[in-house]
Amino acid sequence: MKLLAIETATPASSVALGEGRRTVASAAKVDRRGHAAFIVSALDYLFDQAGWVPADVDAIAIDIGPGLYTGIRVGLATAQGLAASLGVPLIPVVSLDAVALDATTGHRHIWSVVDVRRGEVAVASYQPVPGGVVRDGDPRIVSPNHLRALLESDPQNALVVGDWEILDETVLRGLHRIKAGRPRYPSAEALLGLAVGPVERQEFPSNSDVRPLYLREPDVNINWTQFRREAPWPESP
Repeated sequence: MKLLAIETATPASSVALGEGRRTVASAAKVDRRGHAAFIVSALDYLFDQAGWVPADVDAIAIDIGPGLYTGIRVGLATAQGLAASLGVPLIPVVSLDAVALDATTGHRHIWSVVDVRRGEVAVASYQPVPGGVVRDGDPRIVSPNHLRALLESDPQNALVVGDWEILDETVLRGLHRIKAGRPRYPSAEALLGLAVGPVERQEFPSNSDVRPLYLREPDVNINWTQFRREAPWPESP
């Protein structure tokens, strides 16, 4: 089965084409505001490099978040449009899972971290298993202090990957059982790897059910609520 993967949930946009467990072509660029322009040019480039046409694609893996609101929306809208025009299924992937999959460890408990702005991070923990990782529970958004508390309470030797570099150095200071490592961002190649299982089992959600995983209200909604609260006119009854 031929797959297209689209990753735009973080500043590092990437796209990849894969067949089975093999990556055929990929491209990536770090630009917090350039997701849409990158995808358009990168898709043309990848199809040319692979010698494919869009109609060759059998399914599309898409990062649904958490991460940057605009990036998630751009990637998901692109994937939904392509899936509708090609008549193929979507495979939703969580950004934290993609980061954890690429972590270079064979034994350490993994903590995957993604910046969601406003001084908070999305986090999830994973157990490494042969050929991949298994998430311990649902992703959640925490403050840096809460993240430190989670790491302090972890009885295992652990590896923190993802956006740990944005944290104040005091968050990880003195945690001797904790190491920090790569990758920083999820990749389209990791999305391909995570899509293999659903493809082999032929387990695809309805495309209309594939939605962003924000874990909290988008900034624009929260700002609008605050604006209404401070407005000079009364709330509607």
